[in-house]
Amino acid sequence: MNRIVLSGCLLLLGTQSILAQCAMCRGSVESSVSGGDTTMAANLNTGIMYLFLAPYVLLGSLAFFWYRTSKRNARKVQAAGHTAG
Repeated sequence: MNRIVLSGCLLLLGTQSILAQCAMCRGSVESSVSGGDTTMAANLNTGIMYLFLAPYVLLGSLAFFWYRTSKRNARKVQAAGHTAG
């Protein structure tokens, strides 16, 4: 277990700065920002955040519904056990 934690810490500390955009997106954003137009960069950032959050919202809502259904089923089983006993 200590090896896993140590390896994880070393990986986090040893990361390098990377560019998260393709060359075409980066080039078009840099050219538009240098020309004084910042709307394209803002729209690109909004799109990235949308794509980043969508899977987490989907998984969170699925987990919520699964949790709620399991709680209801547990209550039904518990209620059936008290009336039968």
